[in-house]
Amino acid sequence: MRRTPRTADEHRWDPEHRRIDPAVLADVDAVVNLAGASITPRPWTRAYEQRLLTSRVDSTATISEALAAVAADDPGRPRALLSGSGAGFYGDTADRLVTEDDPPGDDFIARMAVEWEAATAPAQEAGVRVVCLRTGLVLAPGAPLVRVLGLVFRLGLGGRIGSGRQYWPWIALADQIGAIRHLLAADVSGPVNLTAPSPATNAEFATTFARVLHRPAVLPVPGVLLTVALRDFARNGVVGGQRALPTRLQQSGYTFAETSLEGALRTAVGRD
Repeated sequence: MRRTPRTADEHRWDPEHRRIDPAVLADVDAVVNLAGASITPRPWTRAYEQRLLTSRVDSTATISEALAAVAADDPGRPRALLSGSGAGFYGDTADRLVTEDDPPGDDFIARMAVEWEAATAPAQEAGVRVVCLRTGLVLAPGAPLVRVLGLVFRLGLGGRIGSGRQYWPWIALADQIGAIRHLLAADVSGPVNLTAPSPATNAEFATTFARVLHRPAVLPVPGVLLTVALRDFARNGVVGGQRALPTRLQQSGYTFAETSLEGALRTAVGRD
């Protein structure tokens, strides 16, 4: 944490300056690092994009280098690093199915994900098992997507965005947590898509959300307006998307708790 520790179980680190005492991790078997500035639906300036990038790369490099240092002192101990990434790694893939074997896209979010994952290199080179969690849209109570779209739909202003044909790779909160717990012990390394087995188009998402909230979904949002306002956030994750499948996660033996978009949305808005 970045604030002053309050108990003996808390430890301070400074990812902005890539400082952490490696001794903190000497007796640690696994680290889950999801740190990074929040991605929010707001106008994206170059300064904001730089903040998104550096917050992710610096925190990941800080943890990775510290794990590499302790692994060098105790090479026989198995260690794991589960590091955040995003399904935006693939760029806008239209209706093409993508798995962990597909290459990255070329927009800002995709390039950021590439650098984010590359920051785990020191740990990998030191023999630490590294898993990069390419997470989709997490459907959870209070999640930005659920909060913002929920308000829009409750006001009767909801509808598809752009063509509505773009795929949104979603995952229920229970499965995000369940998958991370599973991957802490599974014999898996490299990128893993944390997405539900059934990515939905934006039009399907809008129709389902409206049904859950008992509201209409009749007001489409022009994609060009969002692209002008939100730049790569809109191109990659709103007007565009990824039809990403959790191939490696399922191959490793994970069983999803929630495969229904409607069920996940009902839980997220408290209507299950």
